Amino acid sequence: MTISDSQQIVDQWIKTVGIRYFSELTNTAILMEEVGEVARIISREYGEQSWKKDVDKGNLADEMADVLFVLLCLANQTGVDLETALKQNLEKKTLRDADRHKNNPKLN
Repeated sequence: MTISDSQQIVDQWIKTVGIRYFSELTNTAILMEEVGEVARIISREYGEQSWKKDVDKGNLADEMADVLFVLLCLANQTGVDLETALKQNLEKKTLRDADRHKNNPKLN
């Protein structure tokens, strides 16, 4: 499945199951909430924080999928072709950072 396919699938889901898109502002708030859920799992599974007793630890893959879903919604709402945007962003990073990371002593 391509990113473009994903945008179309999410759009179709929203228009049939979801009835309509939430506003861009609401979806941005939801995106922040979902990113927070990913951060919570990462900080406890890979960082120094620990889980409280009897707490649902969540599912990292599912939370990441939630982030992607809302991001795809926002892209659809704002007319962003994420597949094109990602390709252009990678080209920009490749040109800008061609030697930057190789020459960073912190990474060696």
